[in-house]
Amino acid sequence: MKLIKAYNQYLLDILPIINYSFYKNELCINIPSNKIVPILFFLKNHTNSQFKILSDICVVDYINKKERFEVIYNLLSIRFNNRLKIKICINELQPIDSIVNIYKTAGWSEREVWDMFGIFFNNHPDLRRILTDYGFEGHPLRKDFPLSGYLEVYYNELKKRVVYEPLNLSQQYRLFEFNSPWNKKIH
Repeated sequence: MKLIKAYNQYLLDILPIINYSFYKNELCINIPSNKIVPILFFLKNHTNSQFKILSDICVVDYINKKERFEVIYNLLSIRFNNRLKIKICINELQPIDSIVNIYKTAGWSEREVWDMFGIFFNNHPDLRRILTDYGFEGHPLRKDFPLSGYLEVYYNELKKRVVYEPLNLSQQYRLFEFNSPWNKKIH
């Protein structure tokens, strides 16, 4: 425990950090978005850090904030048995530098972030949609994405392709029950 605390303090002393927090002895640092490449390069290759594994890249959308997206890189150092979260806050038009040259596994995660949230990664070798169709408009995990949409998308077995049709929400045969299911008494 003392070694992890000392190691975390070492990282806080040498990295250009905006702020930091701890959760269950796991360090979480906020850094400027333009420093992501040199910091990750350092964390992966320096003898005293060796965060060789990028577990994943996550995004949180805070729609009411000026810098609405929080991009989170989860790193693991097997040698030092330590985890590290690196957070970057950006607005919806601000691109981030790709880290594919540092962590090859970032290619898939960055494509997923691009597809779901619309965050662009500079210098990514193959930034295209990965989870939605190529003609899909918008980014479905953004908080401002419409829930019902305007088109229904499904694979048509007869046509052997993805088909777009106007969304039809038929209400005439639905039974609406306005009672809360949590207030029902069990007999």
